Amino acid sequence: MELKTSILNTSKHAPVTILLIIITTLHLQIQLSESQQAYLNNDQLACGNNDNVTKGFVCNGISSSCTSYITFRSIPPYNSPPTIAYLLNSTPSAIAKLNNISDVDQIDDNRLILIPVACSCVKHGKNRQGYYQKNANYTLKVTGETYFSMANNTYQGLTTCQAMMAQNPYAATNLTAGETFLVPLRCACPTSEQKKKYGAKFLLSYLVVSGDTISSIAAMFGMTDQSIVDANELQPNEVIYPYNPLLVPLKSEPINIKLGSSPPAPAPQSDSPVGSGSRGGGGGGSSKTGVYIGVGVGVGVLVISVAFLLVWCSKKKAVSVVKGEEKGDLKRPESESAQYISLPGSYSNSQTTKSSSADLGGFKSAIGSLTAYKFREIEKATGNFSDGNRIKGSVYRGEFNGDEAAVKILKGNVPNDEINILKRINHYNIIRLSGYCIHEGNTYLVYEYAENGSIHDWLFRQKNYNSEDDSQTPPVLSWKQRVQIACNVADALNYLHSYINPPYIHKNLKSSNILLDATNRAKITNFGLARTIQSEDESGVIHLTKHVVGTHGYLAPEYIENGAVTPKLDVFAFGVVILELLSGKPAVKVKPSGTNHGGADDLLFVVIRRVFEGSNVREKLTEFMDSNLHKEYPLDLAHSMAQLAHKCVDRDMNSRPSMAEVSLTLSKIYSSSLDWDPSDDLTNTSSRSHSISI
Repeated sequence: MELKTSILNTSKHAPVTILLIIITTLHLQIQLSESQQAYLNNDQLACGNNDNVTKGFVCNGISSSCTSYITFRSIPPYNSPPTIAYLLNSTPSAIAKLNNISDVDQIDDNRLILIPVACSCVKHGKNRQGYYQKNANYTLKVTGETYFSMANNTYQGLTTCQAMMAQNPYAATNLTAGETFLVPLRCACPTSEQKKKYGAKFLLSYLVVSGDTISSIAAMFGMTDQSIVDANELQPNEVIYPYNPLLVPLKSEPINIKLGSSPPAPAPQSDSPVGSGSRGGGGGGSSKTGVYIGVGVGVGVLVISVAFLLVWCSKKKAVSVVKGEEKGDLKRPESESAQYISLPGSYSNSQTTKSSSADLGGFKSAIGSLTAYKFREIEKATGNFSDGNRIKGSVYRGEFNGDEAAVKILKGNVPNDEINILKRINHYNIIRLSGYCIHEGNTYLVYEYAENGSIHDWLFRQKNYNSEDDSQTPPVLSWKQRVQIACNVADALNYLHSYINPPYIHKNLKSSNILLDATNRAKITNFGLARTIQSEDESGVIHLTKHVVGTHGYLAPEYIENGAVTPKLDVFAFGVVILELLSGKPAVKVKPSGTNHGGADDLLFVVIRRVFEGSNVREKLTEFMDSNLHKEYPLDLAHSMAQLAHKCVDRDMNSRPSMAEVSLTLSKIYSSSLDWDPSDDLTNTSSRSHSISI
């Protein structure tokens, strides 16, 4: 009663002030009582997501600096103590000693390596929030790398693109080879609770891989399941994701740990379900009952305060409504404006039009944060859909507030799957969907504009090239441009297959669905056939479909014959795209009659198989290569790239490489291509200095 009386006697701003104080106090109580770190939960995969959890582990430990440990899986070129130390700013001798190897040993691929690091609290940002981190430096090797690829590919998830973007001066687009980046590696120091409860002297950032469980990780390092659950603020049955660092409290230095040889996870307990993100019941001592009671009391006080505040606000609002009615300036009721999207650049004012009054149905859940345009804006942007602005088919060039865009007209059912995936992904090599409009049964989707068209146009437009000067030849993609395009597409497909949840298969990759921006950077488009990778694949069951769709020449044999849908479907199609880039020939040879449904001899993936059959491979490859390149390419690297494509189009899908392997190989080829000089003696290519092992 005294609390209620004091609140009633305060000023008009007091309830808000009191509420903020209660919330702050409650938050502080929770933080102090838990003193743990929040789990990333795959939030780092969307570089536009700036939640604090993506910036690093907060400085809540006993010390502002400490010795910490991180894990890294060896992969070329980072497969020896010196190269790993160079990447992670450690010392080769310390890595060698901790892992019981020589400081010059080459390490087996994918072996888990422990690295000691000096972890420190660093404050940055507007609020000067402190985050634990170990600073490393990385020099961009090739133009085309992104914050995302550096964080999740090169550093395997030990940092995040959000943390890198926050601590580097370079804009997220158009990163240039040679630029040096600060890489804040995620590490942490033990809290007083971890020291008291589990005897923790160190914290280790463990990179989870497929098949890991809380129990197996705990057994590996001799800790309890509960210590890991608590350290990462996990919930019951919460899934843990590959390449998301998981903090593991350690009682001593991790010496002589048998990495990767932990026993299988125990069977689920009735009171503590165990899964890939299990809350193991392996002991760990005291419960959190006292914490929960304290938090519960705080929440109770908060609820009472909020209820009282709502009563106070409702009375104030009623007075405001009466005043508003008197002035005649009431806003439109929410029920009439619910279809609008309130975003910068969107139009959510009180004027309704046909384009926004349609029943969006299931589309409303898909549009999310997209900009809502009025039909008259779409008309104006495209010049009333003039032929001069037509790009191809039902796609038009448009201009919105000075920015170019592509407007795609769809009739009938709206492709919610395509919209759902495009609004979720954030990758520089995937075309971006930015807005929409619905008008008289048609849907207008507004995409990022790719100025230079598709690679199909670049490779095969020679016959249709129009120029006022008949002596002028059409522009041709150079060798380095072709390799860069292949790298861009591989990076995007690897992102779709491995770095978003759930993963996606594009299913319709072809040269006409790969666009080029003003700098000839490739962007995948047309996700109308994309689908998620089914979870049943994990149990060895391949998803089959009777509805086989796609473009002849790009379809994998297992898909045509059995309807098998796996990521290797994209790998096969990408192999065909590489062959198009190398040869300048279409996936299927066009017959004189105009049909492209010829025999096996007319399929590009069959032709490359014959190139690699028997002897004289290099001579046959030279004949296979695009004559428009005028032999201005390194034959060794062309051979490596053709060999990679040959593996991608293998008839046996299990013999094809993964997109991660493809992306890594192409990165090496591109890096070597940057060192190649067109003035080299191209006819004498017996040297293997540029060759890349596949």
